[in-house]
Formats: sequence, structure tokens, C-alpha cells
Amino acid sequence: MKITTSTDTIKSFGGLNFISAEFDKLQLPALITQHLGERSPLAVFSYSDAIKNLWAIIFAGGDCAEDISVNLKGELSQIENLNVCSPDTLLRLQKSLALDKEIHIGKSGSVNDISKNARLNELNLDMLLQSNTLRPNRFYDLDFDHQFIPCEKYDSKKGYKMKQGYFPGVASIGKEIVFIENRNGNSNVKFKQADTLAEAYKLLESKKIKIDRSRMDCGSFTKEIIETVAANCKRFYIRAQRCGELSNQVKQVEFWETVRIGLFDVEVCSIDYAPFGEEKTYRYVVGRQKNNTGQIDAFFGDDFTYRAVATNDRASTDKEVIEYYNQRGATEKIFDEMNNDFGWKHLPFSFLQENTVYMVLTAMCRNFYLIILEKISKLVPFVKPYFRLKKFIFRFVTVPFKWIRRGRQKILKLFTEKPYHLLV
Repeated sequence: MKITTSTDTIKSFGGLNFISAEFDKLQLPALITQHLGERSPLAVFSYSDAIKNLWAIIFAGGDCAEDISVNLKGELSQIENLNVCSPDTLLRLQKSLALDKEIHIGKSGSVNDISKNARLNELNLDMLLQSNTLRPNRFYDLDFDHQFIPCEKYDSKKGYKMKQGYFPGVASIGKEIVFIENRNGNSNVKFKQADTLAEAYKLLESKKIKIDRSRMDCGSFTKEIIETVAANCKRFYIRAQRCGELSNQVKQVEFWETVRIGLFDVEVCSIDYAPFGEEKTYRYVVGRQKNNTGQIDAFFGDDFTYRAVATNDRASTDKEVIEYYNQRGATEKIFDEMNNDFGWKHLPFSFLQENTVYMVLTAMCRNFYLIILEKISKLVPFVKPYFRLKKFIFRFVTVPFKWIRRGRQKILKLFTEKPYHLLV
């Protein structure tokens, strides 16, 4: 085997030039400055530079700020219109965007740390509006859920999984994240969740984003939360918690309709039920399936597993309500992508409010990725709209390149047979 080397400035991540161009084409630098403000005239790097650097690291397959100096500095320095900063600068600018956390004492005396960042959440939403991913005065469906993120940070606390970590709440419309509130690992999902949802709905309303349907799991099943949700959308679907009175009413049902949902036959029915000891009733759509073990339920006296969805939707069929609620499984994919593709598994800071900044900025990066993935997949045949980030990096970002000058032109030369020219 013979080896030869070259001193030509050929770099590996040619696809980043197109991503950097899209960042500018969407006018994100101006939008970021509008929300986060100008830095000192003596500052070399803007907030836009910092966010673009962070996203470039992610799109190059990196997972920490130190990748800029250790692994990627030579590569990123060749990307057009990317003002490469140091890891210290990148981390310092993120920290400067953190807001003080709120400390709330629960009824049991528990200390709950809640971290909010309205400025960054509004910036994220305006990016989605500016890119026409969301449009004002249109109705959308909203999902909300919490996820426990294990991490051993200076201020992280032990959660229900008996590990140290954080417990962020995330609201999404379709595939896009539209609101994040971070909280410490020991916080109960129901604690002040109504306030969280009220803030999310208020932000969406301020941007004229209307909500038709809201969908949540049983962690949102309280009187206060249901009233907040019902006041801010047309229809809601929330997994109901089991209780003795509800179970007694379900036991009285004589007729169950068998319907096909996915791959399974499910027996369904609807009842009116007033939860929380109130007079107001909601429709409860109940589904039951034979369990896999054949074990008899001590209360119902049969071998079924029962699940109920509380809703104010009285027009849809039982099957339609359950099928719609079951689609909220897509939210789990969002958490999977944030953890494994966009850095939530490797939070960089020691404190809750600083990591909140990182989480919102990386959620923005994922939203930006979905925007450019849709656009690029329509123009070139070797990128598909369903690609996860790793495959996108392998198929699109990783292409050898160099900048050459010809006459008065600066030309991007790509060493590949793939038709990147279709993007121009």
C-alpha cells in the first residue's frame, strides 16, 4: 500500500455551506438580534454567531463546545459566512442568556426549581413563523408532555426514577417544538402545570397561533389543568386517571362496541362522568382489551385492561377519539431525537437555568433542521424528508470541498458525483 498526501485546503463538511446559507437566507441573524439585542460594539461575536456555531457543531456530528477547537476548527473556518468562535466564548454567550430560576414550595414542603425563558421561546416561535412553518390565524393541534432527563449536575435533584436529573415540559405542534419549560427532577408533573400551559397558550395567542385540539397524558389530569386547557382550545383529549367511582360506572356498561384500532380489536364505549367531585361532566371514551397474562382484575372481575380518555369532543366516534389520542406517541419521537441527535443527553452546564438556554437553542436547531430537510429533500434525490440527523450528516453534510477563485468569482468545488448543483 502506497500513501500520498496533499497540502490542498480540502475539508470534509461541504454540506455545511448550504446550511449556513439557509441560516442567512431565512434572515435568522436579524431575527436573533431583534430578540436578544446587540452586544457591545467591541464584541467580536454576536448572539447570532454563537447560535450558528452551536448549530454547526451539531450538523457536523459534534456533541460539545470543545469540538470547535479540538476537532472542527479547521473545518468550520472554511464555511462561508461562519464566524468561528472559541468554546469559551460559545459557552459564555449561552450563559448570558439564562434567567433566574423560580423556587416554589409544594404543599408537602418540597422545593421545586422551575426555569423559564420567555425570550428564547418567543424567538423559536418567530423563527417558525418567519419560515412559514406555522402561519398566523390558522388552527393547529397541541401536544404537551414531560420527560425525565438523567444528569448529574450541581443543582440536579433525584426524580421518580431514583436518579439525578431534570424534568422539562415540552409543547409541540406537529413535529415542531413550540415551548419549553425546564424544572428540576424532583418536581411532580402536575405541580403548577396549569401555569405552564397558560404561558404556552398565551405565547401562541400573542402570535395569532390558534389551537383546535390539545392532547395530553394522565400527568395533566387535574381540575385546574383541564379547566386551563378547555379555556384555550376547542377540544381536548386527556388520559383519565382511574378511580373507584369511575370504575363503578364503567362496570355498569352493558353494551361494548368492538372496533379495529391499529392491529388490535378493542371494545369501546362512552359515558358521561363528573370528575373531581364537581357537577360538570365530560365525555369519557373507554377502551378495553384482553390482557396478555390472563390475570383477573380484582376490581372488575375480568381479564381486561381498561383505559379512558376524558374529552369535550362529543361529535367524534369512540374509535376516532382513541385513534387520535394514540397518535400522541409521536411526542416520544421528539424526545428521542432531542436526546440522541440534538444534545439533551449531554447538557453542558452545571445549573438548571443555563441548561434551559441550551435546551431551547438545540430545540430551535431541530426545528431549523426540519425546515431545511424538507426544502433540500424536494430538490435533490439523495436526501429524504424522513432522515434522522446522523443519516443526513452522512448523506449530505459530509462531502469534501474547497473554495477556489476563478476570475472575480468565489466558487464552491465539491468532490462528489451527487447533484448538489440542484440546490443553487
